[in-house]
Amino acid sequence: MKISVKTSARTQMIDITAQVRDVVAASGVKNGLVHVYSMHTTGAVTINENADPAVEADILSCINKVIPFDDGFKHMEGNSAAHIKVSLFGPSETIPLEDGKLVLGTWQGIFFCEFDGPRQRRVNVKILPDP
Repeated sequence: MKISVKTSARTQMIDITAQVRDVVAASGVKNGLVHVYSMHTTGAVTINENADPAVEADILSCINKVIPFDDGFKHMEGNSAAHIKVSLFGPSETIPLEDGKLVLGTWQGIFFCEFDGPRQRRVNVKILPDP
């Protein structure tokens, strides 16, 4: 199943944990793995703290310093920094599913990471039930 994510900034982290939980609940699957995959070369998926929004701000601030938007890149579209950031973060995460619940730590959430927005994005959520 695909979920939609609308971003509103050039770089942004959007907590999609609730949307992924909704997909899991609708599936009826109780145990297995949940694979969350960004269908974009300039958008990533990561797991990190979702209790303090300052964590998101710090992550974005740091990654934008390490990989600035304009650093003499040769890619003609002008979004090389976004491609590099996605390569570092990765396009997907896999989360265990037990008793119909995502196995996440107390402070963990699933984030879509926008690196070339704002845009309308799609994230694929695939549930792999235990045999």
